[in-house]
Amino acid sequence: MKILLTAINAKYIHSNLAVYSLQAYAEAQGHKIERAEYTINNQLDDILEKIYCQKPDVLIFSCYIWNIEYVRELAAEFHKLRPEVPIWVGGPEVSFETERFLKENPAITGIMMGEGERTLTELCTSFEQESSLEKIDGISYRRGDGTVAVQPLRSLLPMDELPFCYANLQDFEHRIIYYESSRGCPFSCSYCLSSVDKKLRFRSLPLVYRELQFFIDAKVPQVKFVDRTFNCRHEHAMGIWNYIKEHDNGITNFHFEISADLLREDELELISDMRPGLIQLEIGVQSTNGATIREIHRTMRLEDVYRAVNRVKAGKNIHQHLDLIAGLPFEDYERFQQSFDDIYALHPQQLQLGFLKVLKGSYMYEHASEYGLIYRTKPPYEVLASKWVSYDEMLEIRLVEEMLELHYNSGQFLTYLAVLEQRYASAFQMFLDMGHFYRSHGYLDCSHNRVRRTEIVLEFAESVDAGHRAAYEEALIFDLYKIEKSKSRPIWARDLALEKKKTSAYLRAHGLEKKYCHLEKFNWLDARGTLRQKEQPMWLLFDYEVRDPLTNEAAFTEISEAEMEGDTTWNRPEN
Repeated sequence: MKILLTAINAKYIHSNLAVYSLQAYAEAQGHKIERAEYTINNQLDDILEKIYCQKPDVLIFSCYIWNIEYVRELAAEFHKLRPEVPIWVGGPEVSFETERFLKENPAITGIMMGEGERTLTELCTSFEQESSLEKIDGISYRRGDGTVAVQPLRSLLPMDELPFCYANLQDFEHRIIYYESSRGCPFSCSYCLSSVDKKLRFRSLPLVYRELQFFIDAKVPQVKFVDRTFNCRHEHAMGIWNYIKEHDNGITNFHFEISADLLREDELELISDMRPGLIQLEIGVQSTNGATIREIHRTMRLEDVYRAVNRVKAGKNIHQHLDLIAGLPFEDYERFQQSFDDIYALHPQQLQLGFLKVLKGSYMYEHASEYGLIYRTKPPYEVLASKWVSYDEMLEIRLVEEMLELHYNSGQFLTYLAVLEQRYASAFQMFLDMGHFYRSHGYLDCSHNRVRRTEIVLEFAESVDAGHRAAYEEALIFDLYKIEKSKSRPIWARDLALEKKKTSAYLRAHGLEKKYCHLEKFNWLDARGTLRQKEQPMWLLFDYEVRDPLTNEAAFTEISEAEMEGDTTWNRPEN
């Protein structure tokens, strides 16, 4: 019997931990499972053809918010071609309101609800022996007479019973590896499905160490922990962080989702001494409004969040990714602006502005009417409006989010933004004004290369702060060259040919190759890219052979006008 377990991921770089874990557990129990992975960027007809050509006897899909529409259509089309083949689904997107889902999708035979390893194993036995499904917990299925049976949810597995599912890393070349050392979450955030699973379980540390060493030995680029709150158990987090620090291979990066306010002094001390880039932290703040935090059942001490984020930032060795959610209860448009400004002021490497998703099974879903939530009928079920935020206001927030992604999270305009911020009391208003400028000039309607976008944002700066054009020009040139040796320059940039003789002579005198570095003259910026109070000419040498291990920006060195004329010795900065 051929049982085909199918994942449709959001991107090629992603892998689906669920299908690997399901397959590994079932095979450890003696069942043969085949696996297929695709992405939502594949043509649906191509996926249908490939699944059909594999000739499965049972077809199973892993369902999430990003692929459920694909799965519905694939299941319907495959069922027309092979009506005798049972089609089963599982995952968070189908584990709630199962009877309704089966009635709306007649091609689908059944649903695995919740945690699926043991459930799939029992289903495999049933498929192979053609036995009844009535004694299998954790499933909802269509009976022979067309009615739907909903079985009780099953008890949860101890984490140590889950086999390691990454024995063969060939399937993960150029892809992110997802790993879990715990399941469940200690918190009850009303918008999150993790709050439904109240039983927090941990994989034993000796087992985790052995599995992490496998990744370290293989020098995989990144391991992303999917633990919902990694540092909720102090000893567990300290054990893992100590291990990866002591066994650092200089290559592998580990990603953790944490609660910043839970970080203790010994944890902060430990991670502050790690190699730059060894770990990165994702911190879900969501809002800085106390009433909102209480209403969504979060437990968070904001002053401790600020303290921890600033402490980590001061170490200059850890990438921090902070999250905000627009559309939450008790946070109107003006108060959300304050939350945005509060978190932007921390200047993390990434600030993700997301929008509330009303997920089936969550507390937010059950109380949608009470909150006046108007949200999309189809995935991703994002809120369009609520009691507190109108659709017009939500459109403004979306415009801010687009500008934030293009100019801040891209890392391409940080020096420019630092200058522009001095013109604004509110970062939210700054990005909103920028978005309105883009829209009024038709710049939202087409894509732009980096140099053209540099020209656009200078236009915007001139429209709000015309007296400091020279500072904005220099900031944008600094941003352009700190990332790469640009082959083209903005139309307003200084002609490099005017200084070519001087720069070429300096590079030759110091044994530097032009293709690996760039020299640029600045009058208003210092060697850190900070705006000076008065004009003071100096040169910056951008060295692309030496890069910041955290930001990947080129190293840069200040060179005086006198040094450009003389033969003083230049020492390359250490990495």
